[in-house]
Amino acid sequence: MSAPPVSVLLPFKNAISYLEEALASLAVQSMADFEVVAVDDGSTDGSGEAVSKWCGLDDRFRYLENPGRGLVDALNAGLLRCRGEWVARMDADDICHPDRLKKQLEAAGRRGERTVITCRVSSFPESSVTDGFRAYENWLNSLETPDEIERNLFVESPVPHPTAFFHRKSVISEGGYLERELPEDYELWLRLWSKGYTFERVPETLLRWREREDRYSRVSGTYSMEKFYRLKARYLRFVPCMSGRRIFVAGAGQAARRLGRCLMGEGFAVEAFLAPRGGRGDTLLGRPVLTPDVLTERGDVPIAVATRASGAGEEIRKLLLSLGLSEWSDFVMCS
Repeated sequence: MSAPPVSVLLPFKNAISYLEEALASLAVQSMADFEVVAVDDGSTDGSGEAVSKWCGLDDRFRYLENPGRGLVDALNAGLLRCRGEWVARMDADDICHPDRLKKQLEAAGRRGERTVITCRVSSFPESSVTDGFRAYENWLNSLETPDEIERNLFVESPVPHPTAFFHRKSVISEGGYLERELPEDYELWLRLWSKGYTFERVPETLLRWREREDRYSRVSGTYSMEKFYRLKARYLRFVPCMSGRRIFVAGAGQAARRLGRCLMGEGFAVEAFLAPRGGRGDTLLGRPVLTPDVLTERGDVPIAVATRASGAGEEIRKLLLSLGLSEWSDFVMCS
């Protein structure tokens, strides 16, 4: 039996309430030549039996029982069992557009093996989607080109995990999924980027992304804000302007404090924090809080912008640009 061009990697655990919809959306893909590798991470609610039933009806579906050691082990076990040249990630509670695999495979063919392809998403059900999450969705969907995604790589994860489409052997050669205590998908995207990989978004909504209070990324401490900042600090040194490890942090609130602490832990020398009302003898993490005026004399020190206050990041960005600084060459948005 020849290998299909695409393998859908779908780990699941106790997902019986949503699994049928997810599998049904894969069964009706407009592209017929693919396989689904469904990895059971120790389900106890009948999810495994539901997948086994699908396997009996459609030989494109394959069931893999894993010992329930967690998501990263399930992902890696499935990745090794995938036969396709390309892997499309999928979660057990989401719904694919019928053209998802076809459109992402076409984009991957144009971009090549060292690109991760994502797509636009639509969050549902409406009653569960907050204004803040909808704003995040709109931000995600607005980033399409490799340059746009790279410049925003340290703001938030620009690739929702269930939209990812990547070259199987390339990702395995880079170590696959490694992180168990920090967000495993964001770590993979940053690691791939640090090795020269690029990202591109198909400008079409190809995944309905289910939002719910008990989603794993909401209830697991692995995905806390502190953990995301640790990853940002770990990989910021791969941004060329940050390689010297001397840095200003623009911001003086909780986001700046978190990022500053993590940067120091990664060996960065945070020379000062920048804030509009700085320069009054205030300190943060033992460093002075200065006004942005210092940049007229110290423009050689790169800046990590860290604020989550509504609109504040864009205000800082405009200020830095007005001072003649360039995004990604002189400063990086990190909040």
